[in-house]
Amino acid sequence: MSNHRGSNFDDFLEEEGVLEEVTARALKRTLALQMEDIMRDEKMTKKSLAEKLHTSRSQLDRLLDPDNSKTTLDSLQQIASALGKNLSIRFA
Repeated sequence: MSNHRGSNFDDFLEEEGVLEEVTARALKRTLALQMEDIMRDEKMTKKSLAEKLHTSRSQLDRLLDPDNSKTTLDSLQQIASALGKNLSIRFA
């Protein structure tokens, strides 16, 4: 019988001590997917975005990597600007 019957998944993750890490990775994955959608809609390649950011394609790959939750707000703002978008962050 499960000890977690009736509890929600966040409660389980919190009990396991990984809620913050899992949440950060999920948020980064969402941001990376949004950036890729914008790039596709704008017909922008990673190479051209890297050039706008004055960085290398490999560095851009690290910034867009959904498993890298250590991207700074400054980097996200620079990417948003290069994509012609505004970065909006809020507490929910």
